[in-house]
Amino acid sequence: MRSTEVEDRRHSTGEQDPMPHIRRRFFGSLVLIGLLVGLMIGRLTAPGPVQLEAVEAQPQGLSLQFDREPEVYDEHLVGAFALLFQAQGTAQSGQLRVEGMPVAWRVQQTEKGLLLHLVAARPLQGQWHGERRDGGWHIQVQVAAAKRP
Repeated sequence: MRSTEVEDRRHSTGEQDPMPHIRRRFFGSLVLIGLLVGLMIGRLTAPGPVQLEAVEAQPQGLSLQFDREPEVYDEHLVGAFALLFQAQGTAQSGQLRVEGMPVAWRVQQTEKGLLLHLVAARPLQGQWHGERRDGGWHIQVQVAAAKRP
């Protein structure tokens, strides 16, 4: 039968120790603080986007100067040559003459990066070459009229 007397905490098993729960909380908070501090340090030390510093017209193409090496993707289109740089910069445009043929060029910012178009009345064949120079990255773009078969 049950008794109505108050039991004075005289059980066969002792009370659970509250320390393991507090330890888990303490170490969990240390891990969380370490993660947040690491993310902040990584954000502060991460370099910003690549910047286009200058564009110069050359006799056979263009010369582009970046602050560091960008990712470059090229594409040959009918009558045009295009380069996509994973970089940021200001929109620019101009004209140059290649083998007596006028070639219009334009640099514009897009969602995917900085896009350079070289367009002429005849099909163009283009190539580019990049190298580290003067503390930055220098890309030489050369275009010529495509050879007809």
